[in-house]
Amino acid sequence: MRARRRWGVTRITALTRLRFGAARAYSAATWQAMEDVALTMTRDESIIELAAWLKTAPGQYLLAWEQARLDQEVDDAFGFHALQLGLPELDGLRANRMPHRWVASDSLATSGTPALLSPPADEAISTRPMPDLPALHCEFDALPLPDSSIDLVVLPHSLELARDPHQTLREVERVLVPEGRVVIAGFNPTSLWGLRQRLGQARRGIGFGRDKGLFLPRAGDFIGYWRARDWLRLLGFEVQAGRFGCWRPPLTNERWLQRFTWMDRVGDRWWPVLGAVYVICAVKRVRGMRLVGLAKRERRVPAHSAPAVVASRHGGASRSAATGTVTGTTANKLRGRP
Repeated sequence: MRARRRWGVTRITALTRLRFGAARAYSAATWQAMEDVALTMTRDESIIELAAWLKTAPGQYLLAWEQARLDQEVDDAFGFHALQLGLPELDGLRANRMPHRWVASDSLATSGTPALLSPPADEAISTRPMPDLPALHCEFDALPLPDSSIDLVVLPHSLELARDPHQTLREVERVLVPEGRVVIAGFNPTSLWGLRQRLGQARRGIGFGRDKGLFLPRAGDFIGYWRARDWLRLLGFEVQAGRFGCWRPPLTNERWLQRFTWMDRVGDRWWPVLGAVYVICAVKRVRGMRLVGLAKRERRVPAHSAPAVVASRHGGASRSAATGTVTGTTANKLRGRP
């Protein structure tokens, strides 16, 4: 009886382990797919949330500053092909003169009508309007473009929403031509807006204010200005310009934002690095190299010098360093005697 009981318990234990093992194997096989789906849904929600936030008063204030700054950065960029990755609500290539310009998106989610902004103040830099819908749907960390094929790439908050920011920046470096430009716009965590965002996240973490939304959209990990510069330098880019903007306090009321217009002038002079947003312009540098081969040693040929004649003071025969002896008559002639 004891043997039968032991055998039965052993059998049940073996079946249980087998079932749990199969369940673990099944989870390991499907975990990556489930994680990708969840990540895609989260990224799509972040993109929609960012597009909705851009229609608010602080969003329009930030969008207007970024639009004016991007118009200045891409105005003098020349070439044939320009690409904007993400955020179709911002027409980052409207001031550029390249004949081929596209907007790419890594999500099929739409946020409704794009945010409309007034045309640039300088009509000389405006070109034909960009299409409303993105012309290319792809993953930013695997761009379907050949190497060295794009002259200008604009990333408005694309690294913050990207699945892999490092790989996205490596892809941008791959598709850019030598001396091509990249323009990056992102939120500055070391600002008044970033401070309010962190305070809101801390309050949610301890259980307060969960029913209240955050000031900024949940757009993943905000990449700081100096961090983005380090990434660009590691990939061989040369940072040409960096600019901060939006120094007004984090307020949601448009009337209160207009009252603090003076902070833009003061902040640009006294605390520029505390702006809520930054724009970096960098150029891809490719160092040239010329193969010269092995250096060949040249044989030195001894030079044939003229024979030197040395005459004695008393008129005797003298010896030459090259021809041997010299007669007394020749020595007298050399001295000028008959």
